[in-house]
Amino acid sequence: MTIAEIAGLLDATWLCCQEEAQREIHTAFASDMMSDVLAYVKEDTLLLTGLINSQSVRTCEMLDVPCIVFVRNKEPQAEAIEMAEEIGLPALKTPYTMFEVCGRLYAAGLQPARLV
Repeated sequence: MTIAEIAGLLDATWLCCQEEAQREIHTAFASDMMSDVLAYVKEDTLLLTGLINSQSVRTCEMLDVPCIVFVRNKEPQAEAIEMAEEIGLPALKTPYTMFEVCGRLYAAGLQPARLV
Protein backbone atom coordinates (compact mmCIF):
# COMPACT_ATOMS: atom_id res chain seq x y z
CA MET A 1 0.00 0.00 0.00
CA THR A 2 1.36 3.44 -0.84
CA ILE A 3 1.46 6.43 1.47
CA ALA A 4 -1.03 8.13 -0.87
CA GLU A 5 -3.46 5.22 -0.41
CA ILE A 6 -2.98 5.39 3.36
CA ALA A 7 -3.67 9.14 3.29
CA GLY A 8 -6.89 8.50 1.37
CA LEU A 9 -8.08 5.76 3.74
CA LEU A 10 -7.48 8.01 6.73
CA ASP A 11 -8.82 11.26 5.25
CA ALA A 12 -5.39 12.55 6.20
CA THR A 13 -3.83 15.95 5.70
CA TRP A 14 -0.26 16.04 4.40
CA LEU A 15 2.04 18.02 6.69
CA CYS A 16 5.21 17.56 4.64
CA CYS A 17 7.05 15.48 2.04
CA GLN A 18 4.11 14.70 -0.24
CA GLU A 19 6.63 13.90 -2.98
CA GLU A 20 7.03 10.52 -1.21
CA ALA A 21 3.34 9.68 -1.81
CA GLN A 22 4.09 6.61 -3.95
CA ARG A 23 6.39 4.96 -1.42
CA GLU A 24 5.21 1.46 -0.46
CA ILE A 25 4.36 0.59 3.14
CA HIS A 26 3.81 -3.01 4.27
CA THR A 27 3.55 -2.85 8.08
CA ALA A 28 2.40 -0.43 10.78
CA PHE A 29 2.89 0.09 14.51
CA ALA A 30 0.77 2.27 16.80
CA SER A 31 2.10 3.77 20.02
CA ASP A 32 2.53 6.98 21.97
CA MET A 33 5.43 5.44 23.87
CA MET A 34 8.63 5.90 21.90
CA SER A 35 10.36 3.31 24.10
CA ASP A 36 7.98 0.70 22.65
CA VAL A 37 8.64 1.97 19.15
CA LEU A 38 12.38 1.65 19.72
CA ALA A 39 11.95 -1.86 21.12
CA TYR A 40 9.66 -3.29 18.44
CA VAL A 41 9.79 -1.35 15.18
CA LYS A 42 12.00 -2.39 12.31
CA GLU A 43 12.64 -0.22 9.27
CA ASP A 44 9.89 0.30 6.69
CA THR A 45 7.11 0.34 9.29
CA LEU A 46 4.55 3.14 9.38
CA LEU A 47 4.25 4.83 12.79
CA LEU A 48 0.85 5.89 14.14
CA THR A 49 1.07 8.15 17.17
CA GLY A 50 -0.49 10.94 19.17
CA LEU A 51 2.89 12.18 20.38
CA ILE A 52 3.29 15.53 18.65
CA ASN A 53 6.76 16.67 19.68
CA SER A 54 10.09 16.19 17.93
CA GLN A 55 10.82 13.03 19.92
CA SER A 56 8.46 11.07 17.66
CA VAL A 57 10.19 12.35 14.53
CA ARG A 58 13.65 11.71 15.97
CA THR A 59 12.60 8.13 16.75
CA CYS A 60 11.46 7.69 13.14
CA GLU A 61 14.81 8.97 11.93
CA MET A 62 16.71 6.51 14.12
CA LEU A 63 14.69 3.55 12.84
CA ASP A 64 14.32 4.55 9.17
CA VAL A 65 10.54 4.71 9.56
CA PRO A 66 9.16 5.77 6.15
CA CYS A 67 6.11 7.78 7.35
CA ILE A 68 4.47 9.08 10.51
CA VAL A 69 0.74 9.62 11.02
CA PHE A 70 -0.48 11.79 13.88
CA VAL A 71 -3.90 10.66 15.11
CA ARG A 72 -6.88 12.44 16.75
CA ASN A 73 -6.33 15.51 14.54
CA LYS A 74 -3.45 16.52 16.79
CA GLU A 75 -1.32 19.33 15.44
CA PRO A 76 2.38 18.46 15.69
CA GLN A 77 4.70 21.09 17.11
CA ALA A 78 6.38 23.27 14.50
CA GLU A 79 9.79 21.89 15.48
CA ALA A 80 8.59 18.34 14.74
CA ILE A 81 7.36 19.26 11.25
CA GLU A 82 10.54 21.20 10.50
CA MET A 83 12.60 18.18 11.52
CA ALA A 84 10.44 15.85 9.40
CA GLU A 85 10.96 18.11 6.39
CA GLU A 86 14.73 18.21 6.98
CA ILE A 87 15.02 14.42 7.03
CA GLY A 88 12.47 13.80 4.27
CA LEU A 89 9.96 12.02 6.54
CA PRO A 90 6.41 12.14 5.17
CA ALA A 91 4.08 13.32 7.93
CA LEU A 92 0.29 13.14 7.94
CA LYS A 93 -2.46 13.90 10.41
CA THR A 94 -5.84 12.23 10.57
CA PRO A 95 -9.02 13.12 12.44
CA TYR A 96 -9.57 9.51 13.53
CA THR A 97 -8.62 7.87 16.82
CA MET A 98 -5.69 5.47 16.91
CA PHE A 99 -8.12 2.57 17.29
CA GLU A 100 -10.06 3.53 14.16
CA VAL A 101 -6.88 4.19 12.18
CA CYS A 102 -5.55 0.74 13.05
CA GLY A 103 -8.86 -0.86 12.07
CA ARG A 104 -9.05 0.95 8.75
CA LEU A 105 -5.49 0.09 7.78
CA TYR A 106 -5.77 -3.55 8.89
CA ALA A 107 -9.05 -3.99 6.99
CA ALA A 108 -7.34 -2.56 3.89
CA GLY A 109 -4.57 -5.18 4.14
CA LEU A 110 -1.75 -3.40 5.96
CA GLN A 111 -0.02 -5.86 8.28
CA PRO A 112 0.99 -5.21 11.90
CA ALA A 113 4.64 -5.03 12.88
CA ARG A 114 5.80 -8.35 14.30
CA LEU A 115 6.95 -8.35 17.93
CA VAL A 116 9.66 -10.96 17.42
